[in-house]
Formats: sequence, structure tokens, C-alpha cells
Amino acid sequence: MTITINGESHPLPRDPRTSLLDYVRDHLGLTGSKKGCDHGQCGACTMIVNGRRINGCLTLAVMHDGDSVTTIEGIGTMAAPSAMQKAFLDHDGYQCGYCTPGQICSATALLDEIAAGWPSDDSDDLTARVEATDAEIRERMSGNLCRCGAYANILAAIREVAGAAA
Repeated sequence: MTITINGESHPLPRDPRTSLLDYVRDHLGLTGSKKGCDHGQCGACTMIVNGRRINGCLTLAVMHDGDSVTTIEGIGTMAAPSAMQKAFLDHDGYQCGYCTPGQICSATALLDEIAAGWPSDDSDDLTARVEATDAEIRERMSGNLCRCGAYANILAAIREVAGAAA
């Protein structure tokens, strides 16, 4: 039983009670994903599993045998940040930075969702092409909270990358 995290294969933990978040942080030393509320309400632990956003605190690592997980460490590096990471820096889409890894993982995945044409609760027409409007982005980011209130800057960062991708 193995799991691929940021392109590297790892054995799953022996303890079946270990959350994916605790496995990544405590067992693999990838501390970018944060433990905020530990109840799936804040989004600080957002990771991308097989192309879909999840809260790492709400899922057990053993449930992901064979899955591919991307954490913030797999999105970019200090030397080569992703377009989203760069946009967050350029637009001050962070203040204390605690929620930022989850915000960036979520924002990265939401652009893939929009590109794939996945509708959201904000979509008026389920068959129409999905656009990265402010309302669409806000709806898709609603599971990621920022206590510092950097929402306008986060929106600007996502909008910049969405515009470049269009």
C-alpha cells in the first residue's frame, strides 16, 4: 500500500487512524499544509488528491492507497514559484501566511475545475462554459478562511492567473 505525494511514492502509515494531514506533516515532514480547525471548516489543510481539492484533516491516509497527492510543496519552490504563488506575492494575498498554503492549493485546483468546465453553486447554466468571474472564484474559495481578511488580495491574485490561463 503506497501513496504518491508530490511525485514521490511513500508507504502508507501503519496506524489506520492517521489523517492524511498528520501523515504528511508528522511522518513526511511536509509542514506547509496547516492544521487549523481539525474539523474541515477552515481549509488550511487543503491538498489536491487526484486533481480534486480535499481537506487533509478529514480523510485517513490509508483511504488513499494508490492516489496522487499534491501539497503546497509540490506546487512550486522558492526558486521557481508557480504562477499562483507568484500572484499571491505580487498581490499581497497573504498576511500572517497561515492559511496561504491551503488557499494556493485550492486556487490552483479551482482553475483546473473551471478549465474542465465543472459548474459550481454559482453557475447559472450547467451546460454553459464556466468563466472565472469574481462570484465564481468566491464561491469556489468559500471553504478557505482567512482570519486576516486578505480576501480582496486573494481574489486579485486568482483573477490574474485565471486571466493569464484564458
